Amino acid sequence: MVPAPFDNEVSYNVWDARYRRREGEVVREATIEESWRRVATAVASVEEKERRSWSDRFFRLLSDFRFLPGGRILAGAGVPHDVTLFNCFVMGTIEDSMDGIFDALKEGALTMQAGGGVGYDFSPLRPSGTRARRVGGIASGPVSFMRIWDAMCATLLSTGARRGAMMATLRCDHPDILSFIEAKRHPGELTHFNLSVLVTDEFMEAVERDEEWPLLFPADRLDGEGGEIVMRHGWGGPHPVPCRVLRRMPARRLWERLTRAAWEHAEPGVLFIDRINEQNNLGWREWISATNPCGEVPLPPYGACNLGSFNLTRFVHDPFTPKAHFDLEALRAEVPVAVRFMDDVIDLSRFPLPAQQEQERGSRRIGLGITGLADTLILLGLHYASEEAREFASRVMETLCHAAYAASIGLAEVRGSFPLFDREACLDRPFIRRLPEALRGEIARHGIRNSHLLAIAPTGTVSLLANNISSALEPVFAFRQQRRVMQSDGSYHSFELGDHAWRLWREMNGERSPPESFVTATELEPHHHLAMQAALQPWVDNAISKTINVPADHPLEAFGEIYRQAWRLGLKGCTTFRPNPVTGSILTLPEGMATSHCCSLEREAD
Repeated sequence: MVPAPFDNEVSYNVWDARYRRREGEVVREATIEESWRRVATAVASVEEKERRSWSDRFFRLLSDFRFLPGGRILAGAGVPHDVTLFNCFVMGTIEDSMDGIFDALKEGALTMQAGGGVGYDFSPLRPSGTRARRVGGIASGPVSFMRIWDAMCATLLSTGARRGAMMATLRCDHPDILSFIEAKRHPGELTHFNLSVLVTDEFMEAVERDEEWPLLFPADRLDGEGGEIVMRHGWGGPHPVPCRVLRRMPARRLWERLTRAAWEHAEPGVLFIDRINEQNNLGWREWISATNPCGEVPLPPYGACNLGSFNLTRFVHDPFTPKAHFDLEALRAEVPVAVRFMDDVIDLSRFPLPAQQEQERGSRRIGLGITGLADTLILLGLHYASEEAREFASRVMETLCHAAYAASIGLAEVRGSFPLFDREACLDRPFIRRLPEALRGEIARHGIRNSHLLAIAPTGTVSLLANNISSALEPVFAFRQQRRVMQSDGSYHSFELGDHAWRLWREMNGERSPPESFVTATELEPHHHLAMQAALQPWVDNAISKTINVPADHPLEAFGEIYRQAWRLGLKGCTTFRPNPVTGSILTLPEGMATSHCCSLEREAD
């Protein structure tokens, strides 16, 4: 038997291995309630007044897995170790020189050693085979240097560091884009990276029109002169720069290579980078070209992601009955406490690098999100693919969005706006313009404490901690499964466990057949996944991490349409998983089906 509030062995094990405070071999917390109290007390310690009162409010927020902060907060708040409370960072721009490359590598190593995942845009590195203008050396290309980062991550793991996660991005017009797309074709290559292509609107339009696509690089970074020069934006900022075209290829051929790679081995994903920058609340002052490792927080150089998710299942009353309902007002009431908690984390946390502290405390970005959506739908009797389910999910996210913005405005009245706040520029951003007029008026009068407030992260680990609720907005992957979990000594242990909603149904109804709302990810069509993501995206100012599960027999010819539909629906990115022999498996289903891909329990940054 495991102690309450746990109802299964694996959830207890996750707490014991990842979040329970230890000093060497000495266990300092007997129960998870003591962990929650540690975290609440630590976060409240930055409050200027009424620290005990805020500690109690934060404790109630965390209790019974009602609110799930990012794993670094659960593990690191209130402990004496020199760790960061931020899950992930986007690192600084990589300078195209040996000094710059290895300085960037060092910064990444220091960040990962402190417990943070990292994201890098490798686009600034010269394409393979070209010469530098100043020193004349022959470039080996971005992918060759990514292997050094991969080795660094493996080396840190060998020292007992927490398992790392890394994101690498590359522009769709970089001359080495084909090498990047196919880098994971060989098993064992770049295993510590998630890969995403920065896809522009111009490229998607070229695919639609079946046009030639130029592969190019900023002319002032290449040796020699001559050749075709075109102006292209996005190479370090929004303003077009002269780029030399090194070769051209049909846009649809490049698109086919990209989608085939994803069809065969689940990567790369795509980031619709123009949309990310157009919708960025700080778009007037920063240019984004990378995200955290799972893609839910697009960030500028040295930006950090501060994550927390409401467990929606805790707001369902009378599940599996005609009276089943969701307490939207109770959720709304909890939001100000969660926003204050996450804002306090910014001041409490250590940072591996001074530039990260400056960036995060200047913008005060947070990423408040949801988890347990699929189980919540099941408890309410709603089929994941139904219009009613999407309308419900959209209403929940809209409530969370508006309540979070109201709470941040309230904090600004007391603590001041984030230091980089520019009233006129902020009010002119597309996401802010879509807010209710009352909220916009309050921002005009009082400012706002946080530049960004919403993100939907994978939550694989913390959802498993919370008695195996479904992750984020993902459908339930399987109602019964075996799961390998990494132990504190680096070894793995396999557990059998059942989904939260499935276990509750069995407790209430025994062996009676469950209703049609019990649907798994593999029973849904790809467009059902996309539709749910699209239903939530209007209320998310950061982004959404979502895996579109695709059946093994899904034809390659139709696969690319998933990404094109994601672009047409206004999403900021798209990641797919089709069962294949290349990717590893953390979940083992009774039927032997493969698991989800790179944002799994072992690859996300908690």
